[in-house]
Amino acid sequence: MGGERQHYYGKHGTPQKYDPTFKGPIYNRGCTDIICCVFLLLAIVGYVAVGIIAWTHGDPRKVIYPTDSRGEFCGQKGTKNANKPYLFYFNIVKCASPLVLLEFQCPTPQICVEKCPDRYLTYLNAYKSQDFEYYKQFCVPGFPKDKSVAEVLRDGDCPAVLTPSTPLARRCFPAIHAHKGVLMVGNETTYEDGHGTRKNITELVEGAKKANGVLEARQLAMRIFEDYTVSWYWIIIGLVIAMVMSLLFIVLLRFLAGIMVWVMIVMVILVLGYGIFHCYVEYSRLRGKAGSDISLMDLGFQTDLRVYLHLQQTWLAFMIILTILEVIIILLLIFLRKRILIAIALIKEASRAVGYVMCSMLYPLVTFFLLCLCIAYWASTAVFLSTSNEAIYKIFGDVNTCPVVGKTCNPETFPSSNESRLCPGAHCQFAFYGGESGYHQALLGLQIFNAFMFFWLANFVLALGQVTLAGAFASYYWALHKPDDLPAFPLFSAFSRALRYHTGSLAFGALILAIVQIIRVMLEYLDQRLKAADNKFAKFLMTCLKCCFWCLEKFIKFLNRNAYIMIAIYGTNFCTSARNAFFLLMRNIIRVAVLDKVTDFLFLLGKLLVVGSVGILAFFFFTHRIRIVQDTAPPLNYYWVPILTVIIGSYLIAHGFFSVYGMCVDTLFLCFLEDLERNDGSAERPYFMSSNLKKLLNKTNKKVES
Repeated sequence: MGGERQHYYGKHGTPQKYDPTFKGPIYNRGCTDIICCVFLLLAIVGYVAVGIIAWTHGDPRKVIYPTDSRGEFCGQKGTKNANKPYLFYFNIVKCASPLVLLEFQCPTPQICVEKCPDRYLTYLNAYKSQDFEYYKQFCVPGFPKDKSVAEVLRDGDCPAVLTPSTPLARRCFPAIHAHKGVLMVGNETTYEDGHGTRKNITELVEGAKKANGVLEARQLAMRIFEDYTVSWYWIIIGLVIAMVMSLLFIVLLRFLAGIMVWVMIVMVILVLGYGIFHCYVEYSRLRGKAGSDISLMDLGFQTDLRVYLHLQQTWLAFMIILTILEVIIILLLIFLRKRILIAIALIKEASRAVGYVMCSMLYPLVTFFLLCLCIAYWASTAVFLSTSNEAIYKIFGDVNTCPVVGKTCNPETFPSSNESRLCPGAHCQFAFYGGESGYHQALLGLQIFNAFMFFWLANFVLALGQVTLAGAFASYYWALHKPDDLPAFPLFSAFSRALRYHTGSLAFGALILAIVQIIRVMLEYLDQRLKAADNKFAKFLMTCLKCCFWCLEKFIKFLNRNAYIMIAIYGTNFCTSARNAFFLLMRNIIRVAVLDKVTDFLFLLGKLLVVGSVGILAFFFFTHRIRIVQDTAPPLNYYWVPILTVIIGSYLIAHGFFSVYGMCVDTLFLCFLEDLERNDGSAERPYFMSSNLKKLLNKTNKKVES
């Protein structure tokens, strides 16, 4: 037996030895993983430099303001289009072309206009009529008026047809509405293409739908904004209720954790028992019926799955499967009963720890603020990088008759160039934003670096929060006389230790995770590019790689979390902490599995309770089914707007509270395992665990003999 135990520890590391100087998180510690700290600082300096370069070359107006076919902004002050804020497409159907996805520019002439068209009109009808003055404001400025109708439409000087349009994101899209179940633009169902041929409006509708994306989005956004302005007060009240309920649930876990876990186990056993009984009843009912004795193999696969419910073999298979599950659960309950009790005791102890370190519940606000900074810097840098290209102009025309279509051109000199004489019907039009300089060629790499740094810094912020909370809760566990031996400011002390000594270790763990995450992003990008290719082997390989890296990310997150707890306690470097934490957990793998599943169930129950209760209360209030102290819900355009906001906000609040509680449980669990290996209950080596845990394990602390 002793040889087996020695071999077990040899496989999973050496258990911790007693250290008479260890009394909890070590205060006299040194800096760890200094090289990674230096790398992080250099990377941040480079990240700031990338941001400065992007802000110098970028132009966010390209995102805010649309550009016409000459690359000039619409509605921008100080330009000739200052009083023309809207972009008008000559033929919006072409915006549904795949070319839009390739070059990010609609292959149709576009001009800036003062307002979108408000009537249906064709160029053929408007030509030489009183409507021509209205029509020509949607034509290219300064086009020759002596051209014939065919020449104007061929050269793209004017659109073939105007349709009633509404502005969306400063762009004119056809105003589509339904009439007797038929989608219509304006009051017409057909239009002339400029050559005297009337076509069904469906093609135009489809093009507009693809370009628009969401019909009446502007009106919808305005109504949602109005709902927020009149209901924000009640939304805040709902979120406060969610916060109070989350805190109350964590406090009550000290008293109700055991009841909830055992009720859940009994309910699962009863449900499986009823399932077995129901299967037996159905099996007995079908006995002797004609056709019910056909085997599943003889019947084969059927698309109508209800057919299998008329076979005895189906219910017999269900009954056998449920019986096996029932027996497995009962056996696990018998053999793991003590470990379940230990998990419940740790959860109760975590509730006490949170009560003594109540300020830990506010720390998620710090993490949230730092993450918002990371997201804001990443998003702004990405926008500036994506808008730092130069305007590129290309020749547009008939590919069959013009050999220079697609070549770059200068709109100022194009009318007198050789290309213009070679292709009389072609025109030089703004195509996209790009460039051929070294900076423009490096934009893709800079965007990848931007995304990588975002992952690295975001993971560093999360790691800082985990080490801070772990240090605070470890101070609670290793206080022999709780709460008298607890430090005055455990959370602040843990935060300062993490930043002063372990920035490099946190950067190391965050770097490993960021590398895996950026690889996953690149795999997703490659997968999107390979979807068009009909290569089954490539798709299979890509699926396997995505699955492997997903599993690797989950494992690294689990390992990092426990490594950070060891860093907070002992002050060792990342690799040593990760190895010690991994071997410690492997030596207690069954306890780890039981605690993980029990806490997962309780957290799921808590989130459902908080979100469900607040969501139901919000539903009854905003639908005017209940009143609160003479006040009633304000009139709303969409009552689901505040309800969804309250539900999502409640979930985020509950997740923030339970993440702190989960970190507390994990920290106390590792401390508990360390306590068992370090100490024996003697006067020199007393246990630091709570009295309930000592009672469960039949452990006692011997009193010092006087």
